[in-house]
Amino acid sequence: MDFLSTILLPFTWVVSWILWAFHAGLSWLGLDPANGWTWTFSIIGLVLVIRAALIPVFVKQIKAQRGMQALQPDLRKLQQKYKGKTDQLSRQAMTQEQMALYKKHGTNPFSACLPMLVQMPFFFALFRVLSTASHASANNEGIGALSPELIRQFDASSILGAPLSASLLHGGADAPGTSQVSVVVLSIIMILAMTASQFITQKQIMAKNMSAEAMQSPFMKQQQMMLYILPLVFGIGGINFPIGVLIYWTTTNIWTMAQQFFVIRRMPTPGSQAARELADRRAKKGLPMVPLLGERKTEEPAVEAPGEPKGQRNQPQRKNRKRK
Repeated sequence: MDFLSTILLPFTWVVSWILWAFHAGLSWLGLDPANGWTWTFSIIGLVLVIRAALIPVFVKQIKAQRGMQALQPDLRKLQQKYKGKTDQLSRQAMTQEQMALYKKHGTNPFSACLPMLVQMPFFFALFRVLSTASHASANNEGIGALSPELIRQFDASSILGAPLSASLLHGGADAPGTSQVSVVVLSIIMILAMTASQFITQKQIMAKNMSAEAMQSPFMKQQQMMLYILPLVFGIGGINFPIGVLIYWTTTNIWTMAQQFFVIRRMPTPGSQAARELADRRAKKGLPMVPLLGERKTEEPAVEAPGEPKGQRNQPQRKNRKRK
């Protein structure tokens, strides 16, 4: 077992166990255990379980993103303060003040990547399960919680004539009843769906869910680059992904797209176009505007009792005080 396999072993067991549980449940409901659609629905079930477990991480990501946007004015002031200063002490002082800003706003630049970072080990574990299924089947081996019999069933399963373990680059249409054309067509459709859903998700965030201040920040320029780079990277990498992995990634992108649509509509970024649209919708219904997630709270001034002199406090008096 190589080093990467050792690292991914716990995730491989989790992924394979969830696949086994869904496959067993769908088979109990009457679906053919050897049918490709049974395995496809098991992969979709795997996505639902993982993404549902990541909801708390997603909420933390939103708060971190809102915090990053809220500190942009302070960050620009800090950059202006140390502009042109390249000595070691100035750089160190700037770094310390940046860290203090991140701590004050409860965020950091890496929090926005949390859901993807947490999900990637499961993605690679699924990739290894699907890509090594043919080798394991030939050697009568199991993978994680999947027995050798289940691996043989999976390796022989297909949807629309394309094996789930096949990829656009490596083919895999040697099984009876499958064709290379089906593998190519289905792979291309899934790659396009995967990249399009990822692009649409990022585009809707930038179009409606960013404040005017954030649109002018250096962070926005990075987001604009990632808008085109990430779909391109996954699109190129998709030619090497088995069809089962493409189903997983497309499903998780659709989940993300729906999740972001809900957030943009119900919990938009303060100061964004989506926040103004939410305020208009609530105003038309006669509802008050509620505080948005990550919005800065303004302290209300203390209300003093009318007629009470400022700066003085009434002294408490004891009852039944004896007269001298």
